[in-house]
Amino acid sequence: MSLEKVAVLRGHTDTVWGVSWAPSGELLATCGGDKTIRIWGKQGSSGEWVCKTVLTDGHQRTVRSLSWSPCGRYLASASFDATTCVWSRAGVGGQFECLATLEGHENEVKSVAWSTTGSWLATCSRDKTVWIWDVDESCEDYECAAVLNNHTQDVKKVIWHPNKEVVVSCGYDNVIHVYREDDDDWVCVDTLTGHDSTVWGLAFNHCGDRLASCSDDRTVKIWQEYEPGNPEGIVTSGTDSVWKCVCTLSGHHHRTIYDISWCPLSGALVTACGDNAIRVFTETSTVDTRNQPSYTVDVSVDSAHAEDVNSVSWNPIYQGLLASASDDSVVILWQYSPSDQ
Repeated sequence: MSLEKVAVLRGHTDTVWGVSWAPSGELLATCGGDKTIRIWGKQGSSGEWVCKTVLTDGHQRTVRSLSWSPCGRYLASASFDATTCVWSRAGVGGQFECLATLEGHENEVKSVAWSTTGSWLATCSRDKTVWIWDVDESCEDYECAAVLNNHTQDVKKVIWHPNKEVVVSCGYDNVIHVYREDDDDWVCVDTLTGHDSTVWGLAFNHCGDRLASCSDDRTVKIWQEYEPGNPEGIVTSGTDSVWKCVCTLSGHHHRTIYDISWCPLSGALVTACGDNAIRVFTETSTVDTRNQPSYTVDVSVDSAHAEDVNSVSWNPIYQGLLASASDDSVVILWQYSPSDQ
């Protein structure tokens, strides 16, 4: 088992808040307190990771979050200036231009996420709301389809289910909300409670039947989906699933856990922590893996960065390739080799 440093990407001049891989796995987008977005890729035959483009004219304040469209031609960025920009990429290796600026949030936008179909964009904000945006086929027009007011405090993160048009949010009120479309509106169909403090990050596994959450309470929780008619006999309502916490990972992190990513290729979980560490967890065999799973730390890099680690993301194509970002203004690429190899 190992987590080997592949590259150190320097260029940001302030805290790096977010990292996001393009669907092709060939490009990495990063954003930070310097108000810029950087696009990184490999340089020719040398294979060295270099900065390909710097996007500087979209936002007036910190850029907090990034999300690529499923087709990889568009990149959405969320900023503390209360706007979300959508950038268009012209061809392979082409330049980016700001295609649209979405306004409406009253306060800092903390997270943005594109749905798997590309038909929807979700944003969340310090203004306690989650917005669902309807994306037209050209990706040039964005219309607010719903404003969800279920959170009582700052909303930190939104993500989409990998196979359904279901969106999940978490925040400063310690809860997780699950939403879906209902006729022409969006409704909250489940509220997950159990964390004792701010929930910072969320991640689905590849098939979408498990959700991981990470928190200021220094724990990771694993939530299992139970669909109507489930063999366990867990009560559901109508056609909606319910989510139950089936595992809590505690005692591993010394400070707030800011982000979590679930590898779609290997099933490994990775966390970004305020104790400067990166930890990779893998599932171990149990008698009842569905209802009582168990996860252990496979690798822990205690001083992965010089300061808080804010964001982690597994590459969707190249197994074991991981990106991390930190308050230290650096982005690091890692290669993970599990203990069973």
